[in-house]
Amino acid sequence: MKLKTEEIKHIAKLARLQLSEAEIEKYQKELSSILDYIATLKKVDTEKIDPTAQIGELRDVLRTDEVFSWDKKEIEEALNNSEREKGSIKVKRVL
Repeated sequence: MKLKTEEIKHIAKLARLQLSEAEIEKYQKELSSILDYIATLKKVDTEKIDPTAQIGELRDVLRTDEVFSWDKKEIEEALNNSEREKGSIKVKRVL
C-alpha cells in the first residue's frame, strides 16, 4: 500500500512534526513498507493456532525473602543521608 504525500503530511501534523521534503519521501517509503508487511501478515492462515500472550517458558524469577535483624548502629548508618523529623524519615510530598 503506497501512502500519498498528503497522508504523510497529515500524519506528521497529527504528531506535531515538521518534516522536510526529503523526510516526507523517506517516511512515505518506510511507512508504506510497514503497511505492506502488515498486509502480508494478514494473509497468514492462523485458524488452527490458539491465541497466546506468552511465547516463552514461564518460570519464577523472584528470590525468596531473607529476614534478618539490624542493630541500632547499622540502622543509623543506613539512614545517615536521610532527612528526619520526629523520629521518622521525611520525604518530599508525592502528588
